[in-house]
Order: sequence, then structure tokens, then C-alpha cells
Amino acid sequence: MTAPDPLVEQIVRLLDIRLLDPLEILLEGDDAVDALRSLVRHRADRWATTLRDGDDRSAATAAMRLVMTLYPGDRAFDPPVDWWWTPLGRTVATRVGHPSAETVSYATAGAMLGITRQGVHDLVRRGKLPRHPDGGVPSEAVRRRLRQAQGDPS
Repeated sequence: MTAPDPLVEQIVRLLDIRLLDPLEILLEGDDAVDALRSLVRHRADRWATTLRDGDDRSAATAAMRLVMTLYPGDRAFDPPVDWWWTPLGRTVATRVGHPSAETVSYATAGAMLGITRQGVHDLVRRGKLPRHPDGGVPSEAVRRRLRQAQGDPS
């Protein structure tokens, strides 16, 4: 038996909590919700594959759809620092960068890179990461650094 995929499990768990559990309450345990749970699990596997292995445009589209669905709000998506350490956060950071910000703070860049804020400051000081003219670090530069660390030259 194959070990559960942490990215798929996180997507399924979040959709269950945010969408399916409330729907089950409203529909008073209707069997349709069980069918939706099966469909969500199947689709979560496809979304995870697209996020990891799809072309950049498909990965970005899947990431944006998931983020907008899982984290709705009137403001731009601004997850807590520890979100970037989750399987979904790590994958989004690597494939898309920050999905709603051109520039991120040193603390957010550090979380995306898995290092401290001071570590980002050191990278900027040594010219390994560019500093954005308005402060912080360009999200795209963080994404590029993550991809290079994984051996992706793009």
C-alpha cells in the first residue's frame, strides 16, 4: 500500500472542513455529501499532480483556484507564516511564489524559503536575493531560488 500523499491529504482535509462539513450539516447528513467527498479525494489527487508536475500556467491556475476557494475573503491572500511550512504552502511557494503579492516581507520570504528572517536579510546583503525598491523581496525571486534549490534551472 502506498503512503498517503501529504499534499493530497491537506487539500482533502481543508475542503472537508471548509466546504463539506458545513454542507453535511445543512443537508442533514444527505448521501450526496458522501459522493462529494469521494469526488473531492479524486480531484485532490489531480490538483496535487498539476501543482507539482503541470506546466507553470496550469500549476498557477490550480494554486489560485485552491487558494481562492479555501481562503475566501475581501482582502488579498495573506497566510500566517506557518502556512508556508505546510505541504500546500511549500508547493505553492515553489510553483507560484506568493499567489497575491509581487513583493513579500523578509519574514514571509524566510517562511517560504524555510529559513529565518535574518537568513533572508543575509541573502539580500550578499546579493543572493534582490531587495525590492519598496522594501521586502520580490516573490518571483523567492520562487526562483526555491526552484533552483530543487535543481530546476528555470
